[in-house]
Amino acid sequence: MKARVTVMLKNGVLDVQGEAVRHALGTLGFAGVTGVRQGKVIELELAQTDAATAETEVKAMCEKLLANTVIESYRVEIL
Repeated sequence: MKARVTVMLKNGVLDVQGEAVRHALGTLGFAGVTGVRQGKVIELELAQTDAATAETEVKAMCEKLLANTVIESYRVEIL
């Protein structure tokens, strides 16, 4: 079973990397981009066969390691 975790900065947290990308896009002639939020995607290969249990385990992984829950939010997809 596979899981995909998407981690993004929470709204209101300054996204310095996203702002740098937005600026670079403008420099390259893509003037219509008014905002960029950058995050990360983590794909996990799991031995677990029960989707509900897998989701619970992956959420625990996010809370303990994969996301800084003070400034980041995450979304878990079981694939």
